[in-house]
Amino acid sequence: MATNESLKNQLAQRKNGGVSPISGIKALLNSDSVKKRFEEILEKRAPQYMSSIINLVNSDTNLQKCDPMSVISAAMVAATLDLPVDKNLGYAWVVPYGNKAQFQLGYKGYVQLALRTGKYRSINAIPIREGELVKWNPLTEELEVDFEQRKSDAIIGYAGYFELVNGFRKTVYWSKEEIEAHRKRFSKSDFGWKNDYDAMALKTVIRNMLSKWGILSIEMQEAYVKDIEQDEVQEKPNDEQYIDAEYVFEDEDEEKDTEPVQQTLV
Repeated sequence: MATNESLKNQLAQRKNGGVSPISGIKALLNSDSVKKRFEEILEKRAPQYMSSIINLVNSDTNLQKCDPMSVISAAMVAATLDLPVDKNLGYAWVVPYGNKAQFQLGYKGYVQLALRTGKYRSINAIPIREGELVKWNPLTEELEVDFEQRKSDAIIGYAGYFELVNGFRKTVYWSKEEIEAHRKRFSKSDFGWKNDYDAMALKTVIRNMLSKWGILSIEMQEAYVKDIEQDEVQEKPNDEQYIDAEYVFEDEDEEKDTEPVQQTLV
């Protein structure tokens, strides 16, 4: 088990090229404070989850360049939401921005959190390809799609839909141009958009749809805020929020609430 002093020494050596990035992550995960936090959140599943963090960093050279504590902090956010950080699953990502890693919620994560509330009968978002769109009325939200009429694989827009168990339904459609305008206006980084444009577009549709018309549990509200904050952090890089680990660099200064609430987030 890593002591505070040994952890300081290992991370200091890493800065000087003496310890591999994976060793730095392992040292943090073996520290009492970090291990305890994961165990408090995940209980018996903590060891498996911490192993997935090591595997994630081991497979991503960009994450290996990030501050290990930022990687752990981002993964901790995903753990509190009980979402895996395996990037192939698409629920939540630990995304490298320069030498810092940040949490980012995937569109599948939004769907998963919505279904957990027990208030949604169905929820989905899909890309609409050239020729498939027959009619879209933004006032009445009448969307007519004919998948048999596809002319090409070119995506012209994205549609989202949900139905609550009480019968309330919502349908939205964003053209490719609207998605692109939204990206240019609100995205502080192109990292996710460059790596998987469609996944980010689908997340934009689902996040906007749920925040305006969906029933959001406390857990979903927290996830929404944390996901939005990843953009705001890019504008305020010095406003860092890390979990309290017992080390410093040598040279650096539902049951959850069971009643979901109707919430509109701007």
